[in-house]
Amino acid sequence: MISTESRALEAVGQALNTSLAGSFAKAVELILRLTGRVIVTGVGKSGHIGAKIAATLASTGTPAFFVHAAESSHGDLGMIGSGDIVIALSKSGESAELRNIINYSRRFSLPLIAMTFSQQSTLSSAADVTLLLPTVEEACPHRLTPTTSAIVQLALGDALAIALLEARNFSAQDFKVFHPGGKLGASLTRVEDVMHVGSRVPLVFAGTPLPEAVTVLSQKHFGCVAILSRDRRLRGIVTQGDIAQKIKSGLSDLLVDDIMTREPKTIRPRELVENAFPVMEQYKIGALIVVDEENHLLGLIHFHDLLRLGVA
Repeated sequence: MISTESRALEAVGQALNTSLAGSFAKAVELILRLTGRVIVTGVGKSGHIGAKIAATLASTGTPAFFVHAAESSHGDLGMIGSGDIVIALSKSGESAELRNIINYSRRFSLPLIAMTFSQQSTLSSAADVTLLLPTVEEACPHRLTPTTSAIVQLALGDALAIALLEARNFSAQDFKVFHPGGKLGASLTRVEDVMHVGSRVPLVFAGTPLPEAVTVLSQKHFGCVAILSRDRRLRGIVTQGDIAQKIKSGLSDLLVDDIMTREPKTIRPRELVENAFPVMEQYKIGALIVVDEENHLLGLIHFHDLLRLGVA
């Protein structure tokens, strides 16, 4: 079964470079000129695939939603407005439930894109652009159940969404706007969005007696203290571990400069939060100081922040 579907996907890939290339480009151009939304429609398995395609389009910068072809005949045509474009999916191109939504698109001059396997079909004949999929063999032993055909519809829909994404220069940060929840949204969060700043950051200046740094460390609860020059450039860092090693020999006569780690690991504010975790894990540290290009301290991000976001 898998090999059957795999061969079909290869055929679609080849078609996108040959027979499908022109119509696919026209479909992309139509959608890019869109002033409204993409309305994806279909019934049966094509309907399920259409719903997923609509969701993928919407999440990648192309406003879209799914209208069930059967429901469209009972009032849902009112969800389709001027400036919208219709993408209709049907294996045969003859699904009776599509008739009214096809007629509606023609009546109000809404662009219609067909995704079908039949060139000589009602849907294809009515469409402004036909994305004609190559003939495929269903993986079902009876060659009846929509299996392979559903897979290639889905693949072509994904290809359309990605082509539009690239044409719009839709970035990872744009993607995050539509995916704020879960681990995916967290991984696309920038350090500057979650870092601790201002009075929350444990810091002292170079030349500070070590006991004063210990006080700051205990008050801020981050397990470290940043050491700054007078122009607020990062000079080093003192951690609880550094202090623990010096307790037996006494702290009162030491300055932070005597035990600080020079050139500590840092991160820039525009980096993604997910980039902080590998550094913390590799060097077995609990926090990263956030600095700008000139090494001025901007903030701090702690391992607990990564746990809270679900990145770690």
